Amino acid sequence: MHTVKRAIIMAAGVGQRMRPVTLDTPKPLVRINGTRMIDTVIAGLRENGINEIYVVVGYLKEQFRALERDWPGVALIENPWYDTCNNISSLYAAREHLRDVIILDGDQLIRQPRILAPEFERSGYNAVWTDCRTDEWLLTVEHSLVTACSRTGGSHGWQLFSVSRWSEADGARLRRHLELEFEQKQNRGIYWDDVALFCHPEDYELGIFPMEPGDLVEVDSLSELAALDPVYKAYLEGTR
Repeated sequence: MHTVKRAIIMAAGVGQRMRPVTLDTPKPLVRINGTRMIDTVIAGLRENGINEIYVVVGYLKEQFRALERDWPGVALIENPWYDTCNNISSLYAAREHLRDVIILDGDQLIRQPRILAPEFERSGYNAVWTDCRTDEWLLTVEHSLVTACSRTGGSHGWQLFSVSRWSEADGARLRRHLELEFEQKQNRGIYWDDVALFCHPEDYELGIFPMEPGDLVEVDSLSELAALDPVYKAYLEGTR
């Protein structure tokens, strides 16, 4: 078994699909029913004894300084490429911390902290089984190993969520591959998850951490935000 010793939270994006709310507030700092989304992530990590936490920032980066005051153990890492590259640039900026690590997005709600448990058998992603059609990335798992990933979704598979754990060896491998793609190949328009799942799948033996529906809530759009907190319905109605 491996144990997570540190966390990297991805929080550099612009949050385009949640405008106008994100015009003056970074998406992870948007409050839902009074609580900033990223606070549920940090609280869940700390509940599991993960206190070394790095937050990768870019858009409206100065607003994240409050996290360092509010949460001892949190440190910010600036992504200078956040507005010109995909999120591969954020993990590249934090690559020196890729060992015994859990990687998460800051713009989601952690409803069940147990899904961030630090113990894991093999590197891989949190996932939820779905029989229904989804447009999200869908993993095929055979004999506890991820054998394929569909970017266009499907049904009867494991829906990938933005929580993943990486052992010391796999983290070092991921760092080398990030540097290869970002520096040498200038492959900067991809998601960082592409690196292991599509660019170099033969070099990893990934597994999954099963979750139940609702354990984690991804908030991707203004309509999803309004469904969670009625105060944002006014933005949908065009009254603000």
